[in-house]
Amino acid sequence: MLKKLSKKKKQRKKQTPRAKALTLLQKLVRLKAADANGYCECVTSGARKHWTEMDGGHFIAKGHSSRWALDERNVHPQTKQQNAYGMKFGTATHSYTIWMIDHYGKDFVQHMLDTKNDIHKLYKADYDEMIADFQRQIKEHEARLTLLEPTQEDEY
Repeated sequence: MLKKLSKKKKQRKKQTPRAKALTLLQKLVRLKAADANGYCECVTSGARKHWTEMDGGHFIAKGHSSRWALDERNVHPQTKQQNAYGMKFGTATHSYTIWMIDHYGKDFVQHMLDTKNDIHKLYKADYDEMIADFQRQIKEHEARLTLLEPTQEDEY
């Protein structure tokens, strides 16, 4: 006889160090790209949205390259639509490539593409170091944006 399962809140699955580092990096690149009002521009569509409404999109998909998945030069702000749909079925990959060449140069982008299949083994200590660094930088950028946001006293 099957017991009825009690309705418990879904327990959050603990993130692996890699997943945590990826999540933090994606947040960091959106924060870094945010202007004084917290808005950043999608690298593929040019749309401007608040950093909390954007994704940290990977030029080379994070699942396809251990070499570039956690490299900040591979992750930039994208709208959720461009990151999810546009990269798979639309023209976002072409726009992203042009943006990357404009910002990093053709030689560097070609190097990224040539080395995307290189194995880049990271250990827990490597992830822990990255996580600590990303968290530190995130706090700095959150403080920057908090300091720049108008307070009630500033609003007339």
